[in-house]
Amino acid sequence: MGKFLLVILVFAAVTYLVTRALQERGPGERPSLPRPKAPKRPSPPPRSVAPDDDEEFLRDLDRKRLNPPDEGP
Repeated sequence: MGKFLLVILVFAAVTYLVTRALQERGPGERPSLPRPKAPKRPSPPPRSVAPDDDEEFLRDLDRKRLNPPDEGP
């Protein structure tokens, strides 16, 4: 049982020391793979004016509402 605990303690100590050594090195010092570039998104097409935003369309609606066309026989 004593040998087992000794092996566990040595393993924990080695793991701790390796982790500390890697952390002290810092991320900038180790070589890294270049990141792939993200594809560029195409720019959206220009927005068109919706009928409810078009002044001429709204004016025409008001005119039709105030002066409805005569219904035929």
